[in-house]
This record gives sequence, C-alpha cells and structure tokens, in this order.
Amino acid sequence: MKRESCLEILHQLRQDGGIVVTTMSAVAPWSRLSHTVYDFPSAGSAMAHAADFAMGIALAQPKRPVWAINGDGSMLMSLGTLVTVCQTPPANFILFVLQNDTFEVTGNQPIPGAGKIDMVLLAKGSGFTKAYQFADIRTLTRELPTVLCETGPTFVNLIIEPGEEPPPKLDGSIRVPAHEMRAALCKP
Repeated sequence: MKRESCLEILHQLRQDGGIVVTTMSAVAPWSRLSHTVYDFPSAGSAMAHAADFAMGIALAQPKRPVWAINGDGSMLMSLGTLVTVCQTPPANFILFVLQNDTFEVTGNQPIPGAGKIDMVLLAKGSGFTKAYQFADIRTLTRELPTVLCETGPTFVNLIIEPGEEPPPKLDGSIRVPAHEMRAALCKP
C-alpha cells in the first residue's frame, strides 16, 4: 500500500475532535490532508515518542479518540511504550504503525530486523488484545471502520511501500501547535 492512500482513509474516518499525533515520515503527508488544532506533528520533539505522547493525551482526554501515527523505526526505538500502554490501557487510544522496513526520513536505511519483524506479534506480546495488520487498501477500507468502533487500546500495523519522504520541516516552533492544542483541549 502507499502511505498516502492509507492516510487518506484514516483522514476520512477520523471523528470530529479526534486527536492525531504524527511523527517523522507521517508528518508532512498528514499535514497535507488535515489542518486542525487537534493535529500534533511531534517530529520536532523527539523521534520515537509520538506513541507515548499520544497515550498521555488519551489518558488526559478520555472522551476524545486519540491516534498516534508512528513509523516502524520509531516504534522499534520505543518498544517499552507498547507495554506501558497496556499497563494503563486508555480505551480511546489507537496506535497505527506505518511499516515499510526503513528509516525513511534519514535515507531509507533498513530498520533492524527488516523483513523479519512481526509488529502485531510484538504488540500482542506486550498485552494488546486488539492488534491488526493490513497490507492491502481494499481490506483496510472494508475492515478499519469496525476496528475504529472497538474499545481500545488498539494496535494497527499498516504495511506500506517505502517512499521518499524527506525529514519533516515544521513551520515555526513546535511550541505553536502545542499551545494551540492545549488551548483547544482546555476549553470547557
């Protein structure tokens, strides 16, 4: 599957007020689709911390759906997050992993275990009871709406083709989207 096709489906299925935290190669393509205060491009903060940041938001905002859109390289750098999510399971949290077996934004170097990693098995071994994998767009389109209705936490691995996404460039400081999201979430 192509990343852009997957993200387009996610964008179409996103609920109003749903929070989306992206990192690395998902930042720019998601920002081309979505322009809301509830989007947070965490690439400027630290690679590999989109999922744990999003989990914190999910715990603080239990009435809003919260999605992390992570890369496989970022996920491998923070595997402990999988266990942490299941230790304090936020029912409103979905962790999407875009698996292309590369560190795309740094030049498409292969991730450790490229071609061998089973992300769903890692998620299940960490305690996720709801873990899915999609490798074709038709199945994703057909089955994802049902997955999104389940009580989380949920893990969704998306097998995508390697791309050529450059490192994300943020306009201005990461503080701007952080302050905007905080202000929106603090409104009564």
